[in-house]
Amino acid sequence: MGSTSAIEVTHLGKQVADATGTLTILDDINFTVSAGQSVAITGASGSGKSTLLGLLAGLDLPTTGAVRLGGQSIFELDEDGRAAVRASMVGFVFQSFQLLPNLTALENVMLPLELAGRDARNSAVAMLDQVGLAHRLDHYPSTLSGGEQQRVSLARAFVMHPALLFADEPTGSLDAVTGERIIDLMFALHRAQHTTLVLVTHDLALAERCERQIRLHAGRLAD
Repeated sequence: MGSTSAIEVTHLGKQVADATGTLTILDDINFTVSAGQSVAITGASGSGKSTLLGLLAGLDLPTTGAVRLGGQSIFELDEDGRAAVRASMVGFVFQSFQLLPNLTALENVMLPLELAGRDARNSAVAMLDQVGLAHRLDHYPSTLSGGEQQRVSLARAFVMHPALLFADEPTGSLDAVTGERIIDLMFALHRAQHTTLVLVTHDLALAERCERQIRLHAGRLAD
């Protein structure tokens, strides 16, 4: 795993206009995440956690500062360039699962492989088996429980063997027991693939399972 930097954040700031003038969401954020590390971004609601995650993934643009993923400064790229970086090295898991309702579990997991021009079916079947859903391949999301949907989401994220996995409140829609099973699975996959894991959570027990915590308070690093 070494000490290679997977993520470097330098003087990152985000401001937006509101009725009273300018609202600062993030203010001069600086940190580095080593390759293979697990990191929790924590803080009260409104502290800027999800905004920070969106900036790390290049889904949003900062007002100031830089983010480097695997040494690549993503905000020096255009939108297509950032999308190409995400496609090549980033997986996502969301609170709302974000599965395509008209695709089966298998088709949802095959999709990123197909978009990348890679052999899809065998890899997707193997990944769904790994998350315990070999018997649900042909089921549509509407017929799956929340926990099963999130397992499909994990399979879709990890099937690409991403260098980075960003998870935004991955257990927020699940009951405690199901959520714990999902987290066990996510950390097992993270260890098996040596993925760098960055997750946003308000769940302190989940945050404690990460090697490191980055705490935000009113848009600034709390530590």
